[in-house]
Amino acid sequence: MRIELSTGTPAELVPVADADRGLVLIPDLMGLRPLFDDHVARLAAEQGWTVCAPQVFSGREHLVAEERMAAVCELVDEQVLADVLAAADATECETVVLTGFCMGGMYTIKAAATGRFHRAAAFYGMIRLPEHWKGPGQGEPLDLLAAGEPCPLLAIIGTEDPFTPPDDVAALGAAGAVVVSYEGADHGFVHDPVRPAHRPGDAADAWARAIEFLSE
Repeated sequence: MRIELSTGTPAELVPVADADRGLVLIPDLMGLRPLFDDHVARLAAEQGWTVCAPQVFSGREHLVAEERMAAVCELVDEQVLADVLAAADATECETVVLTGFCMGGMYTIKAAATGRFHRAAAFYGMIRLPEHWKGPGQGEPLDLLAAGEPCPLLAIIGTEDPFTPPDDVAALGAAGAVVVSYEGADHGFVHDPVRPAHRPGDAADAWARAIEFLSE
């Protein structure tokens, strides 16, 4: 069901009675849509967790992909992370874990350092900001990790993903993340079956690894 977070941002919430933990799921660049409504519902049903996914680009949902790519530099970490933390509160669970995809994976890395989450799993999140995403409100993910007290962090990476080059992946591992790389996989190979990059076998394995990690 759609709710409004305490920040005023829309979110998809599936509550589960007596859930032993909550899960915040940060969507990719295109935000909430049937794909992520389905992920929220599926994860709640399969894991027995209360799941909440905040909208990204709230108030600008009309933007198409190219416009969103150009507008990431305008996003402000303080505001985005406030939505993520409000989504955690919306689960009403004492223990809350976190995951996200693509841009949402980048914000998963950033939010892992807030101290709010028990564990976090980032799917192909940008480890360093792409040049065209840099802006006054955007902090570097690695800098936020270094400045905070990050929770245990799993990074799901494709070796052919141009957004996560090997030097960045090595730096994330050096910062303490558990990195799982999938040979030959491109960006976005897990969460959207209609993408050309989708790899069903690797996707199933990556989902299982993430759930196992977040369940600990």
